[in-house]
Parts: sequence; structure tokens; C-alpha cells
Amino acid sequence: MASQGIKGPPYRFIHGCTKEMSKLKKDVRMTMNKPMANVSHDILPIAEPHIHEWNKLYATELVKEVLNNRDKTYVKPEFPEGLRKILGDGLVTTEGKKWARQRRLAHLAFHGESLKGMIPAMVDSVHMLLKRWQNLEAKEVELFEEFAMITSEVISRTAFGSSYIEGRNTFQMLSELTSVVSRNLFKLRLPGMRKIWKTSDDIESERLEVAIRDAVLEIIKKREEKVNTGGMDGYGNDFLGFLVKAYHDPDESKRITIDDLVDECKTFYFAGQETMNTILTWTVFLLAMHQDWQGEARKEATHVFGNEDPTHEGLMELITVGMIINEALRLYPPGGGVIRKVGRRVTLGNLVLPPDIALHLSILTIHHDPRIWGDDAHLFKPERFAGGIAKATNNDAAAFLPFGMGPRTCVGYNFTMTEAKIAITMILRRYSFTLSPDYVHLPTQMMTIRPQHGVKVILHPL
Repeated sequence: MASQGIKGPPYRFIHGCTKEMSKLKKDVRMTMNKPMANVSHDILPIAEPHIHEWNKLYATELVKEVLNNRDKTYVKPEFPEGLRKILGDGLVTTEGKKWARQRRLAHLAFHGESLKGMIPAMVDSVHMLLKRWQNLEAKEVELFEEFAMITSEVISRTAFGSSYIEGRNTFQMLSELTSVVSRNLFKLRLPGMRKIWKTSDDIESERLEVAIRDAVLEIIKKREEKVNTGGMDGYGNDFLGFLVKAYHDPDESKRITIDDLVDECKTFYFAGQETMNTILTWTVFLLAMHQDWQGEARKEATHVFGNEDPTHEGLMELITVGMIINEALRLYPPGGGVIRKVGRRVTLGNLVLPPDIALHLSILTIHHDPRIWGDDAHLFKPERFAGGIAKATNNDAAAFLPFGMGPRTCVGYNFTMTEAKIAITMILRRYSFTLSPDYVHLPTQMMTIRPQHGVKVILHPL
């Protein structure tokens, strides 16, 4: 690739470029550890300093070509073992016919009437958060931790419905597994070393994997028993119900295995909880910084809902809140980038790409590119989206990618936006909030782009 003008850091045996990446990230953490007078949304040098240093940006047309993947040239790479423990062989990691089957199933669960049926569970979960916040009024609240609880509750209720208590306990174990995996994700281990010698984290992750599987199987067993004894007419309209129904599908081509069922539960929790938590945190953070937009959003929420709980019809009327969430997704997308592997020798733009190389498509770079968004690309300006996403991007679908694009666009997009609008409007009608003077701005790329030191705001009851 160097002969075609693509240069980068020199290759190192075994660890590749991880040493340089770690140093760049460490340097950022060392310099960004104090409260700042001015918070900048130009976060690429902070969240992904290695991409900022090594980046060579090509036109969004090439990004579009890779993500649309019409001839199946650009495929998902092999996931690290740690992520496989969290996601299993679910929708995020699979390819081919299995992916298509799982995708159709997830689409049924997160769209139309199924999604409408989830709204009461989302509203109830936010009410629980607001009740908890009554004891924290006029005090600092750490948003990332607080929203982790509400998103976990929402996913437990929408995934498992009447079985949500057992589901919540299962997801708690998955959260513990995620923590174990996260702290070991970039540690170098010789191939096969785990078969010879296991660390305490290896042992704990294996224990949690078995416990999670057993817990999901027990929930399924109870659901099946209710149906068999006449306690339920069907398997239910929650996410678990769709999965169990597919597990019992008489059509073998549509049937899923018990392993598929367990892995899809894992995927729903991990992808939904991580994504939703970061979206809510950064959106409220931006509203805390920009009191004018906080006021406009509150005015709209009050006009649409009054003192009533959010409804599906009302959510469709939220123009300003939608603009604010989209701008938050542009400045702080959940994922900093997308990786695809080249499946065969192919020409991309002016480049000839050999098979098996990995392409990193930096969403963060695209979202902050002045050539696309103008010289004010690093500023919070929700009015960009006043005419909708298409107008904001000049009809360039690859310019705004918080949920990806093409056939692998996030299937939970509507679920996520619905939950975000419900939470934001309910919070705005109860509280105003300001950013803590002790806030340290250090967005960092982990599983998602999250605040390294959290986001603290002060709640002011209305």
C-alpha cells in the first residue's frame, strides 16, 4: 500500500501498532485531566488520537461504496475473542444467510406495532429514574452512571416483558462480563496461552458465560411452560417472545438454535445499553452547556405533552428535540468508526486493495469534516438539521453515520431514537440542569465514545 501513497507507522512483530496507539492515548489522558474554561467539541484528537495522527481521508463516496457492499466484497472482520464472549454469534458478528435471518427477526421486534408496544416500558423506566433524582436535587449527578441504570431497565423490560426481573439479573451478569472483557481487550496474549494458564479474569469470564447461558435457558423454560399449560396464548410480543417463537418455528429455514437465542439476547443488551447510554449522556451534556437550546427543547416538550406521559403520536411531533439529538449524534457518535475486511482484490477509487486488509472508516472524522459541514463543524448547531438529515448532508448519505448505512444499518435505530426522545422530554419537564464546574472533558473510545471522567451536572427542579 505504501507504493500507492498510503503510509502509516512501521509494523511491529506481534503487537503491530498497539504500542504507538497506547502511547498517543496515554499522552492525551496526561494532558486532559483538569477542568477547562472552554470545552471544545473537536474531539477526534482526544477520543482517537491515533486516527487523528494517521488519518488519510477519502471522499464519502468511497465510504458509501464500502458500506453498501453490493457485491459482498467488504465483510465484517473477525472479532476479538473478548468481544465474542459478549456478543456471541449474534446479529453484530454474523454474515451471510444466518445474518439475513437474524436481521429479519430483529426488524420485526423493533419496528411498527412492536415498537409502539415498548413505549410504556420506556416511560415507566424514566419515571423510576426521576423518582430516584428527587433525592439528588440541587446536587451533582453523574449522568453516565445514572443513564446506565435506566437503559439497563428499559432493555430488561422490553426484552423480557413479564420475565424482566429474571432478565435484569441476567443482564447484570452480562454487564459484569463486559467489564471483565473491557479491561483485557487490548492486552497482548500469546496464541493458545489461555489453554495453558488462565488469569483470574479468564476464570471469571468463563463462569459468567456459563451463568448467563443457564439463566437465559431457565427464562425460556418458564416461558415455554406457561404456553404449554395455557397460562399464555403465545410466546409473547417482547423480544424474547420473538426469539422463542423463531426457536420453535416449523420452517427449518427460519428456525434459530438455542445458541442463537442466547447470543441475540447478549447482543440486544450490549449494543442497546452501550449505545443508548452514550447518546443520552452526550445529549444532556450538550443541553447543559447550551441553555438556549435546553429552553427551546423544554418548550417543545411541554407544548406537545403537557403533563402527560409521552405517546407514539406525540414523539412524531418533536422537531426541535430531534434536531438536538441528531447534532449530538454528529458531534459524539456512539461508535468512532467502522471496520471492514477486503474479501478479494478490488479497486476502490484510485487504490487497488489486496484481500484480507482491514479498512477503518472513521465516522468521527467524517462528522467533523469542515468540507462536509462547514467551518463551524466543531460547534453545536442543531439548526443544521432543521430541514432534516438529507438537507443537512446535501443528500450525501455517507456524511452522517451514527448508526452506519447500507444493509448493516443499526436495526435498533428506531428503538434508540424513541427511547432517547422519551427520556429527554421527561427529564426536561422536571428539571433544568447545568454543567458542574469540576467537569473534565475527556471523550475516549472504548466500546463506544464515552466520557473518561463521567459527566456531572447539577439538577434544578422546576
